[in-house]
Amino acid sequence: MTTAMIVLLCLCLAFDFLNGIHDSSNIVAPIISSRALPARLAMTLTALATFSGPFIFGVAVANTIGGSIVLPSAVNMSAIIAAVSTAIFWGLLTWVLGIPSSASHAIIGGLIGAVVARAGWSSINLGGLLKVVIILFASPIIGFFVGYLVTRLVVLLSWNATPRINTFFKGGQIATCIALSWSYGANDAQKSMGIITLGLVTSGYLSTFKVPIWVVLICASMIVLGTSMGGWKLIRTLGAKFYRIHPLDGFCTQISSALVILSAALFGGLVSTTQVVSASIMGVGSAERANKVRWGVAKEIALVWLVTIPATALVGMLLYQLVSLIFH
Repeated sequence: MTTAMIVLLCLCLAFDFLNGIHDSSNIVAPIISSRALPARLAMTLTALATFSGPFIFGVAVANTIGGSIVLPSAVNMSAIIAAVSTAIFWGLLTWVLGIPSSASHAIIGGLIGAVVARAGWSSINLGGLLKVVIILFASPIIGFFVGYLVTRLVVLLSWNATPRINTFFKGGQIATCIALSWSYGANDAQKSMGIITLGLVTSGYLSTFKVPIWVVLICASMIVLGTSMGGWKLIRTLGAKFYRIHPLDGFCTQISSALVILSAALFGGLVSTTQVVSASIMGVGSAERANKVRWGVAKEIALVWLVTIPATALVGMLLYQLVSLIFH
């Protein structure tokens, strides 16, 4: 392999690792905060289910990343390396600050910025980008309303139950955690798969865009390694700052998030697990009592989501200039 391809592989695996650390909080925050499972056991369960996600539900999201946002003819290895470097930078920055951010937003912004810096705005597949952005921004709104509706339904069905029903909700969270982890593996684990495959096509190692099985294996393994280590600062943000999560809240949050993320993944829709889970948590809390949610925290996180794509696009443009000099 060329030096550029080796660098891209290393960066993508590092991105997966950091993504796993960063996003493990999205999966396990509800189940840990509601005390349904001990932290390490929840992490282990999440890691195993995440690994199997791409093998069970396919790699439609990877195809979207690699083939729907930019024109393949406008891409070179420097642009791809700059895009991944941008996503890593943004992930580290938000991780240090303890802010739940979106790896999906970061990789899209970085890719747009790097490719535009190389070939101009005509290199963007506007139709494909529009579809990706619509799904990306609509998914948290859908997650909020699904969380609200699921909670209202669960409360209605259990209105006459005794406090012992919390035992059912705690046990049910094990199943919902597995479902959410599957959806995470079928969505977030595929970002690097799409980028690596795009690099293989650009470098001439592949004649058509088809994700090799070895790419699926190494990307799934690395994101699982990151997930198993966890991001405790972010877990505290998602699990406590919005409101105190009880077994009912965790159960409804995970059902709602899994439904939205897995539905999108099956059709190749790129969504942010962070956004969907956070919005579902707020929807669940609102269904119980609107003032239960700490909306100030939600506004801070929403602001980060809104600025991520423009900010990472700018960083991607700057990094492309540096990377192109290195690999000229």
